[in-house]
Amino acid sequence: MPDSSSITSLRNISEYLQALKNSPKYGPQVVCHKTFPEQKGAYIPFPTTLPDILTSCLLQQGIEKLYSHQGKAYKEIRNGKNVFAATPTSSGKSLIYNLPVLESIYRDRSTKALYLFPLKALAQDQLRVLQKFDEIFYSDKQKNTHTLAALYDGDTSARQRKKIRTCPPDILISNPDMLHLSMLPYHSSWAPFFKELKYIVIDEVHIYRGVFGAHMSWVLRRLQRILELYGARPTFILLSATIGNPEQFAEKLIGQQVVSIVASSAPRSKRNMLFLNPWNSAAHTVSQLLEASLKRGLRTIVYTGSRKMAELITMWTKPNLGKLGSKLSSYRSGFLPEERRLIERDLNSGKLLGVISTSALELGIDIGDLDLCILAGYPGSVMATWQRGGRVGRGRKESAIILVAQEDALDQYYMQNHEDFFSRTMESAIINPFNSQIMEQHLHCAAAEVSIHKNELAVFPLIIKKAVKELTSQGILLQSSDGKEFFATRKYPQRQVSLRGSGRQLQIIREDNGEVLGEIDSGRAFKECHPGAVYLHSSITWLVHTCDIENSEIVVSPFRENYHTRPVSQKHTEILKVIDQKEEPGYRVSLGKLIVREKVTGYQKRNNRNNKLMGSIQLDLPEQSLETVGLWLEIPESTKLEIEEQQLHFMGAIHALEHAMIGMFPLLVLCDRYDIGGISCPAHHQTSEAVVFIYDGYPGGMGLCNEAFFRIEELLEQTAKTIRNCACENGCPSCVHSPKCGSGNRPIDKKACNALITLLLNPGWNRHVQESFKKSMMTDQEPRMEIIRPGTFPDLPLSVLPTHYGVFDLETKYSAAEVGGWHKAHKMGISVAVVYDSLLDHCVTYMEHETDKLVEHLFALDLVVGFNNRRFDNAVLSAYSDKDLNKMVMLDLLEVVKKQLGYRLSLDRLAKFTLGKEKSGDGLQALQWYKDGEMEKIIQYCKNDVVITRELLLYGLEHGFFLFQNKAGKIVRLPLDLEGKILRKDG
Repeated sequence: MPDSSSITSLRNISEYLQALKNSPKYGPQVVCHKTFPEQKGAYIPFPTTLPDILTSCLLQQGIEKLYSHQGKAYKEIRNGKNVFAATPTSSGKSLIYNLPVLESIYRDRSTKALYLFPLKALAQDQLRVLQKFDEIFYSDKQKNTHTLAALYDGDTSARQRKKIRTCPPDILISNPDMLHLSMLPYHSSWAPFFKELKYIVIDEVHIYRGVFGAHMSWVLRRLQRILELYGARPTFILLSATIGNPEQFAEKLIGQQVVSIVASSAPRSKRNMLFLNPWNSAAHTVSQLLEASLKRGLRTIVYTGSRKMAELITMWTKPNLGKLGSKLSSYRSGFLPEERRLIERDLNSGKLLGVISTSALELGIDIGDLDLCILAGYPGSVMATWQRGGRVGRGRKESAIILVAQEDALDQYYMQNHEDFFSRTMESAIINPFNSQIMEQHLHCAAAEVSIHKNELAVFPLIIKKAVKELTSQGILLQSSDGKEFFATRKYPQRQVSLRGSGRQLQIIREDNGEVLGEIDSGRAFKECHPGAVYLHSSITWLVHTCDIENSEIVVSPFRENYHTRPVSQKHTEILKVIDQKEEPGYRVSLGKLIVREKVTGYQKRNNRNNKLMGSIQLDLPEQSLETVGLWLEIPESTKLEIEEQQLHFMGAIHALEHAMIGMFPLLVLCDRYDIGGISCPAHHQTSEAVVFIYDGYPGGMGLCNEAFFRIEELLEQTAKTIRNCACENGCPSCVHSPKCGSGNRPIDKKACNALITLLLNPGWNRHVQESFKKSMMTDQEPRMEIIRPGTFPDLPLSVLPTHYGVFDLETKYSAAEVGGWHKAHKMGISVAVVYDSLLDHCVTYMEHETDKLVEHLFALDLVVGFNNRRFDNAVLSAYSDKDLNKMVMLDLLEVVKKQLGYRLSLDRLAKFTLGKEKSGDGLQALQWYKDGEMEKIIQYCKNDVVITRELLLYGLEHGFFLFQNKAGKIVRLPLDLEGKILRKDG
């Protein structure tokens, strides 16, 4: 450990590293020290096409020439090409987009540009950069009516928003959420801006992978659809950290081809990269390294893999720093926005000397010149490692990155194979725009913005056409009466779609004063904030009392006991559909749709000092289910027999294999192990063999397992290498243990896993003949199984009505107001009831004194059809009979409409547009007729309603929809599965 007895402000990173390596305790733990020498830059002069006034402004900022990669990007953008600059941190990416945009604005003052940043802090940094160019474009007098750049985010006041919409700036700086929620739904208000939009700049593009990326790809598709409406076709400029598949990724994100620029010509100062494999806890080691760096005055950032670890390291380090303790802070998601902004400012100004962060500070927020980056565990990808390490050494001074390994499999893999880290290419960023759940949400939004025309569908991929058809069948989209357009049922469905989370956010609230401490995603709530859980926030421990998913709140109180908690859960998996399948000599691997059901059954209390189990508590929480995409290995019976004959634990083997494969998964695709899940089954009920499942951890899948399916052999080989190279005897977190295992890493058998993976990759070593497995192999490439979900049916006859059905309606003697409200319908009394009987093929009328016969007639029918009969007619009739009227087989057309549409439609409204008929009166008239004794008029009115209801039923069965006029005045189709409801008897 470096000597930290004296505080110095020399900020000498070389001395710190030398002291670390010479330390008797920590020196032997350094397994690798690689030095990257200073890199000189490659430059070009300013392009001759650049206006002199812009050149002058750059010179005033100390910029005398361009990096050669900046010049290449400038040329491509000027030629109208979409550009994707995926270069390392500190390579001058902001000039790549600012130069062509500012030049275009200077030459044509009508030019508009949209800058999108994923974080407010990034947007604010960019605004400060653009303000340096303000004087070029507008005098002080002109600034009253013209603006070069303005922010449009959640903090923008209502007054300022109106001003921006009325008189848009040349450059609008915003974020995906505002585009999704505040611009696209109100595009007509943005017409002046959209018509002149020439450039769309998207920064930190690598963050738009997985779920967020799928949402972003659809937001951009919706934006381009709106821009076509206004005749605009802007150039896209994308910027990112270095990734392995820039062109493929960008094209999936924006749906257009790009020119990629990946080589940086920017200079770099000397850098050091150290790998340290600690003998004890990684977190405690990081705490001591941080303490020593801060006492030397080194500006330091620590990255951790979890919010809990960030808080623990802060809590352990501060007491040892004395007065310097005030110069250290943690930083993570879950902090309130104002807390995060203050930490960013203090770090940039030098008020803070050190910060301990999750990935929240990985992006290019301006936090000043830092000396040292300490990684508390491998960040999960080569890209993230260099992205985080790129936060230091931005000036000409030497800097260092120290990777402190945890017991995790990937950490230990690189501790044993550190040259592999330095030679490995950046991972591919995966994006799946066609995740069914996300795609359907955004198609609904798109239809609300501008109706989807059949001509558009003609050029859409088949998967989108199917999604539109499915949304129409669900009543989420409504087809026009002529079938040419699709409209949204909701006016602003965007409000129901969160771009960043897989579920809604729950607030964490103090029990004593109601203070909101932070928030957590509902998908993680039961695991991290179940009743009895110990939760860390701002280095303070809290005890969870209640976790109320329905009301989106978690109640906590301060906690001072010396233990932490770990959830215990159970999972099981059902295969819904096989998408693809490969036969390998030692196993079969499949890709398909799965449903995973998980239930948190309890939690463990573990001592903070030694992690020993102090007790287990049972919980009774609701089950959560996830429909997703996954891959699964089917292991032949002969392999199972071979393992068992060696007196090895087969369940321990497949459980260990599941953990190890998940641990190695991020070597193939850009994700972390928390993006994926797994289950191992010694005998799955849907297959004839043992199965190991690995699945995407988001509804509908993110494309991660799709990628791994095609690289399964590579995944297994890397897994085998990790297991064999680990020095432990029985398994540990470096190879086959998982930090998120719901069964506490039991049973686990490393030796059996090693034998199993050897047999999978080398089936010839198996002494058993594998005929049983070969016989079970598929003889064709068709999926072996597909679960038909409720609501889907084979072709049926036009009418599935039973031979003896009836259509029923009644009129009352009193109004709801006269009896004290609709909830007292049983007091409203029957004046007349009418039943159409299919066997008689005419209507039968019943007066109040004949209600016994009415009830008898209804129970004799195989199906009773009505319009609001379940909630209203039955309630009125219940006053006249002891029978349970809900035992009748009923089809309530109003309930069917409401369930499909989300709100009610009157019988008159449906009849008018579906049948071209109108009711002969209304309920108030019928009440007056009763008071006046005009019973014939009531009877005729009631019969007319029954006839209309029956005709609606027959129309719906024949055509599959009703027609009505929506709130926008369009006549649209409301799709209905009346056949299915009659078959299921659930109407």
